[in-house]
Amino acid sequence: MTSTPTRAPDPRVRRLTTTLYGYAFLEDFVLLYPVYALLFSDTGLTVWQISSLFVLWSVTGVLLEVPSGVWADAVSRRLLLWLGPLLTAAGFALWVLLPSYGAFAAGFVLWGAGGALASGSLEALVHDELERLGAAGRYARIMGRARAAGLVAVMAAMGLAGPVLGWGGHTAVGAASILACLLTAAAALRFPEHRPPAAGPHRWIAPLRAGLAEARADRSVRGALLLVPAVGAVWGALDEYTPLLVRDTGVADETVPYLLLLIWAGATAGSLLAGEGERLGTTGLAVLLAGAGLALAVGSLAGTPAGLILVALAFGGFQTATVLADARLQRRVGDTGRATLTSLAGLGTELATVAVFGGYALLASQSPHSTAFAVFALSYPVTALLLVLERPLRSPGGIP
Repeated sequence: MTSTPTRAPDPRVRRLTTTLYGYAFLEDFVLLYPVYALLFSDTGLTVWQISSLFVLWSVTGVLLEVPSGVWADAVSRRLLLWLGPLLTAAGFALWVLLPSYGAFAAGFVLWGAGGALASGSLEALVHDELERLGAAGRYARIMGRARAAGLVAVMAAMGLAGPVLGWGGHTAVGAASILACLLTAAAALRFPEHRPPAAGPHRWIAPLRAGLAEARADRSVRGALLLVPAVGAVWGALDEYTPLLVRDTGVADETVPYLLLLIWAGATAGSLLAGEGERLGTTGLAVLLAGAGLALAVGSLAGTPAGLILVALAFGGFQTATVLADARLQRRVGDTGRATLTSLAGLGTELATVAVFGGYALLASQSPHSTAFAVFALSYPVTALLLVLERPLRSPGGIP
């Protein structure tokens, strides 16, 4: 059979994906990631204070999530992808120069603002550009690889954090993190963007109206919006406490970053399997969520380094499910308010994350970190059950 032109690699798709993978890697190549929770603890902050910082981080995202999505739909998604890392860099600079609860809080506000600007903007830009090139069907696979690139960056940062910390202290770790943010902003300028900015006197409110109208009119859109936070919020919040969970297994602080590599190796594998995961369907996704939740509970309660293998498998399952939930949403929404609706899903994730942070602080103040992890892990079998029960309510011709 003669090969068709569609099989030839499109250089425009290659440019988009190369830029995306580079942006995703640099965005997460932050040496502060594996040590900042320990930094807060060693500075004298209590679990409640650390949790309050995480809550402040999430509240910032809650307040800015939807406005930033509307801004992205009305102006330029690439602009927000450039500005976000610069705000994060400023926050990290505060942590290094003025280490204190106040500086940590201000840094999290800036980091939360930077994250809100990128949330929704990246997914919408990539999906629209792929759709323009006739490659929208590759979205889940490409975004899975992008998440994997980010997780590889996290693991690289974990491997380098210890030596850099030993060589130059928190100043060196912070400087490297700031440089990574600046390089991320530079990478954002390479993104193609062919969608023209919205015009007219109502350009700021039109994307929000369009997105909300679509969610009200289409039950499948509402379901996809709810699935994103249901999948991503709990494990996304628990991620912030993984250094403390690892340390509670009895290992030395210097070993913590290396055991975190194991957990994130599992998450990276989950990202790479996201493209194949689209074959699972609704029931398969439910089984994946339930299995990952049980693995997290058992692995956490083991209280040993060996138990972290199950935690790694759980994070891999959660990462696959997170990419699939996003792809599910992108398939259902229209172009006009894509960033707005993606940000609306992000808002739900942030609100749920705040609740997890508060609940975690309450549980971890009275019990070990392993118990808190296990309790929250049980939310995933519940989500899986609701997903299966909701399926028969869809029309037979609906999107899975």
